[in-house]
This record gives sequence, C-alpha cells and structure tokens, in this order.
Amino acid sequence: MPVFLGIDIGTSGTKTLAMREDGEILASATEEYPLSNPKPGWSEQEPADWWKASVNSVKRVMKAAKLKQADIGGIGLSGQMHGSVFLDKSGDVIRPALLWNDQRTVAECAEIETRAGGRSKLIQMVANPALTGFTAPKILWLRNKEQRNFDKTVQVLLPKDYVRYRLTGDFATEV
Repeated sequence: MPVFLGIDIGTSGTKTLAMREDGEILASATEEYPLSNPKPGWSEQEPADWWKASVNSVKRVMKAAKLKQADIGGIGLSGQMHGSVFLDKSGDVIRPALLWNDQRTVAECAEIETRAGGRSKLIQMVANPALTGFTAPKILWLRNKEQRNFDKTVQVLLPKDYVRYRLTGDFATEV
C-alpha cells in the first residue's frame, strides 16, 4: 500500500505527515522557523527557511515511519496563502517573502481601487477588493518602493509553490 506525504508550509512552521491510503497516519513532524517584522505592520520570512524545514521534517517523518523513497506514492503541498516570493531569472529569491499578514500595501490597495474605478467596480471585475495581504498590491509595492528588485523579478510564487519549485524545478500552482 503506498504512503503519501503531506507538507504544510505554515506561518510558524512546516508540518509534514506520512499517511497510508486508508488514512492511517504513520508519523508526523513539525519544524519551526522565525517570522520577521522589520517595521510596524510588516511581516516577512526567508523562503530558504521553508525549504530547510520541509527537508528536515520529511527526513524526520521518513525515519520515524521507517520509509524508503520507493514507498512514497505522492506528495501533497498546502500552506499559507498570499505570501509573495519574488524570484529572478535564475530562480533565486530576490528578497524576503512578504506574507499574508503584511500590512505595508495600504497605499497600493488604494491605487488599485482608484485605477479600477472604485472599490465596487473592482469587486465587480474580480470578485474581491484589494486587500493588503493579497499578491497584486505586493507586486505594486515592490515596483513603487524597491524598483531594482522589481526589475529583477521574473516569477512570483506562493510559499507552497516555492517549495514545489525546489522539489521539482517547475514553476506551478493549482487553481
């Protein structure tokens, strides 16, 4: 019976579990990492910390469940939403990721709503208001406040998609 790994890239740590097809959990492990608040309202993390925590938690789960690589039938990823990982043309991280709870993009949210013709028009167009934790305001903030980093950016990934990229070499997400 195949074993599946679930990896959840959370805000405070990465949690991994090994589960059989019938739902039996064989082992689980959590690896924590720091959250940086360099200014009031800012919330950042180093994507390298997510990767290190993913690798270490998978190793711990594999060891605890006495699994070999060949035992793994698939890997599922989940994680914190709306964190923005900015990558350059080589696939390298440009700056710490801006997280879902980062509040620095208030001005950019207002700019998006103004350009859309107002908040209600924006909601009519995209079914959401511009919120500070969302990705589009963060990209606009990068353009407005860190032009050099914006100019280097060729990919923007969510946290779980960054781990997927490190696992597979592919830029991908689900919809």
